[in-house]
Amino acid sequence: MNRPGFPAMLDRYAGWIAAACCVLAALGFSAALPGFSHTQHPLALLGAHGVERAAAYNLLGFVVPGLLAAWTFARLRDRLPASAGRMGAIGVWLLVIGALAFTAQGIWPLDPNDLDGAVSQRHATAWMLWWLSFAVGGVLFGIGVRSNGAWRGTGFALAAAGVLAIALNVVASRWMPGPWAQRVVLLLWLACVVLASRRR
Repeated sequence: MNRPGFPAMLDRYAGWIAAACCVLAALGFSAALPGFSHTQHPLALLGAHGVERAAAYNLLGFVVPGLLAAWTFARLRDRLPASAGRMGAIGVWLLVIGALAFTAQGIWPLDPNDLDGAVSQRHATAWMLWWLSFAVGGVLFGIGVRSNGAWRGTGFALAAAGVLAIALNVVASRWMPGPWAQRVVLLLWLACVVLASRRR
């Protein structure tokens, strides 16, 4: 009996591992940080300079999930139907770029003592590139596969998640506090990573 190779095994579990690693890191490290509140603080604070166990959180909360998500979306590109066309391909590559930007948030952590400094600005840029690439990529992917019945459901889900990500980041203050909006966008992204990993 032939056993699946490493790429096939990673395809099957990468999305789930990314989501579980990110969520468990957020829950575990936040519980261990006195005074941290999910209603008041961004998750980036868990990996900020000067915070205990920040390096571990950046690895488990940003770097590992981001790299696994990048792998998942890149492999999704290899499985795209021909009918997806250039629009679908561009959408997937934007999703890959967004995943790498998510990784970069852990490489360039926030500096809470100098929010306007170069270090914090690099983190903020990576955060913005992450959600923008995710949002636009999801919409373009959905447009690209809309005519393919087998892929239409996946495309609609990613496009809807992209539209919601834009809405939550642009007008979040009218609907919910910023920290909650950031977490909802993160959960939407992780759900899309899992969904993409299921397209085998």
